[in-house]
This record gives sequence, C-alpha cells and structure tokens, in this order.
Amino acid sequence: MTKRLNLALIALLLLLTASWASARPYGYPITDPFQATVVGTPEPLRPKLPADIPVAEDSLVVFKDRKVPDYLWYDSRLRYSYVLQDKPAPLIFLIAGTGASHDSAHMLMQQRAFYQAGFHVVSLSSPTYPNFVVAASENSVVGNAEEDAQDLYRVMQQIWKKLQKKHVEATRFFLTGYSLGGFNAAFVAHLDSQKKVFDFSKVLLINPPLRLYSSISLLDRMLENIPGGLDNFPTYFNNILTKFGAVYKKAKRLEFNEEFLAQAFQAMQPKNEELAALIGLSFRFASAHMAFTSDLMTDYGYVKPKNVHLTRNSDPNAPPGRYMNVVFRLGFTDYFHNFFYPYYKKKDPSLTRNKLIEEMSLTAIEDYLRQADNIEVMHNRNDLILEKGEIDFFPRVFGERATIYPVGGHLGNMDYVENVAHMVGVFTEATGGKSL
Repeated sequence: MTKRLNLALIALLLLLTASWASARPYGYPITDPFQATVVGTPEPLRPKLPADIPVAEDSLVVFKDRKVPDYLWYDSRLRYSYVLQDKPAPLIFLIAGTGASHDSAHMLMQQRAFYQAGFHVVSLSSPTYPNFVVAASENSVVGNAEEDAQDLYRVMQQIWKKLQKKHVEATRFFLTGYSLGGFNAAFVAHLDSQKKVFDFSKVLLINPPLRLYSSISLLDRMLENIPGGLDNFPTYFNNILTKFGAVYKKAKRLEFNEEFLAQAFQAMQPKNEELAALIGLSFRFASAHMAFTSDLMTDYGYVKPKNVHLTRNSDPNAPPGRYMNVVFRLGFTDYFHNFFYPYYKKKDPSLTRNKLIEEMSLTAIEDYLRQADNIEVMHNRNDLILEKGEIDFFPRVFGERATIYPVGGHLGNMDYVENVAHMVGVFTEATGGKSL
C-alpha cells in the first residue's frame, strides 16, 4: 500500500512539474499600464528583424471628382506603402491605430516582421489620420464603424488592382490592425464576409477598443491629470513642445504617436501622475488634427466658421482665427457630441446618441465575431483604453481565439518578442508555415 502510494505521489509530482514547466511565465517586465503604454518594449526584448527591406511608397486618387480645399492640397492623394516578395505569397493588409500613418513605428515593425515571414505587406493609415480623412473617407466625418470599414475596403480593392497590374500574385489574403485599427479590422472582416472580395483566411485584432465612446471618454479624462488642471492646458502643451523641441527638429513631421511617447518619456522623465496626461495629450493631438481636417473638408463650422476658406498659405494659428488653439481644447467626446452625432442625426432624424454609441462598438457585430473562426484577438488585461470589465468581452466571445496577456497597458508590449512571434504565428500557421 505504501509502495503504491509513493508511486502515485511520484507520478503526481512529475505531472505537476511538467505542468509548471509548460506554464512559462510571461516575460514582459513593465507591470504598470501607464508606464508600459508610454515606455513600450525595451530594445533588448524586441525580436531581431531586418533593418532594410524593399519598401515602396505609393499614392492613390480614391475619388476622381473630389474637390480638396486648397489648404489641404498636400493630402489630395492617399499615401500608403507596400513590400513584396519576389514570388507568389500571401498578402496581409495592416491598419494603423488612432491618428497614425502607414509608416508609424508599430506599422514599420509589423511590416518588417511579416515580410521576414514571407508575406506581401500593404500598410494603410488609420481612417482618423488627416491624409485618409481628405483622400479616402467618402464623407470625411470619420468614426462611424461601418462607413470607415467601407472606406478601407474600397482602398484595399483599389490598391490590390494596382498591384495586380505589377503582376503581383497573392496566394491568399490576411488582415490585421492595432488599437483603433484592430476595431476597424473587425468591421472590414464583417463586410468582407458579405462581399467576399478577399475572403480573408485569417484576421487578427490587436488591442482593439470594445466601445469607441468608452475609450475616447477615458482618453479625454486623462488630460485631467495635467498639473494645474485643464485650464492649464495651453501652458502644459507649450511646455511639452519647449522641452521636446530638439526631437522635433530632427523629426520628418510632427506627430504625437508611440514614438513621441517613448521619446518624451526619455527627454522629460515625467512623474507617475503625469504619465496619464502625457498619454491623453498624444491622443488629443490625434483628435485635434482629425476634427480640424474633417471640419475643413465639410465646411461644417465646428471650429472654423462656415464659408471661411483657408489657402495653402494660411496660418491657422494667426488672428483672427486661431483655429488650432481652439481645436486643441476639444477632445474626442466634444467631436462626438458637437460634430459627429449632429452630422449623422441630420441624415437620420430618428438616431439617438445611445444608438450611435452602440453602433460604434464591437457588440454591434458580436454574433458575427462569435462564430467567425478566422478572427483572433490579442489583448492585455490591464489595457487602459478599456473600462473596468470590458476585457471580459474578448474571451467570452472569442473563446480559444483570444490571447489575453496579464500586463502591457495599451500596446506597450506590442513589440515584445513573444507578442511579435504570436502575431506572426497566427498567420504563418494558417499557411502551414513556421512562426518566428
């Protein structure tokens, strides 16, 4: 009896040991969600990716009869980039996050990772990026989940037609996006499930918001952490630019994105309570430029008075307008209540704010997401753009198709070697290949 008991105990210990060995702890080191979001992934913990790949920059006239205000002349063509294999290969479309361009830091990382893994890669800016608002949004009032998806889908088809003229062969199609781009990818996939133009074999959503209104409200509230409060916003903003001026002198353009956050942290070493304000500021920069561009395109009168026309030589900071000074005081929620909702309410008088908020949510296509076996999601349990409890939506709806990391904040671990291996593996496994 004793011998049998000892053998049973040994077997149990071996089983537990094997279980502990397989349950390898997650190695991303930054547990605070605000620090993770700002700092990102330390260089030694990133994968080794090719530094030089044959990227091509291109542009596209999406609407041939579009009249673009003279002030926005530079954005009349939609800019995008691609990198191609020298043989038939699967093609993956990448969609950038809020206010980000096709060549932002996260997009360049993904571009290199997927190219290394054997994919053709097409990189698209966010529908909230000014160039997209001007050149590719049908109504230039972005944020509507279904209409943004239609805009992206139209662009994807036009780009693919151009690539086919270059005799590019795609063995199958894939789609991914991060942050708002992940949200967009879900609705593009839903549209494609009906249209079947690409028939995406696999779609990956990376750190998407659940309800856009919840997330934009959280981001707007982060600016309440500005020293001195929101009334001190102009001083705070100018102080940031002064301290960070040396970086901007070297930058090819002024963008408050993931690169800005990491570099600002190094330049300023902000206190913990200031991290939220810094994140809020980066998103405020995105919302300001999106709203101002949309206002110019539609002549809505949100910031700029109706029928006042700016030219390419106009200074939006000069009297009597000072339009940019005004728009930086307005957040995503201001855009929703004073521009976005009234715009769609005019088109549909029965539309309520609550109904529009629900339409701007993954819950609007929950039934589709639940049964769409080709869609997977990566997320972080402490993502700061999610309200309390919203993270539970993803494992509940996606089941085993959801990978939820314990830490990482919002995209802080996106460049982490384990995360990159997983995102590449989602697609390489679908082709029978090997992940990083």
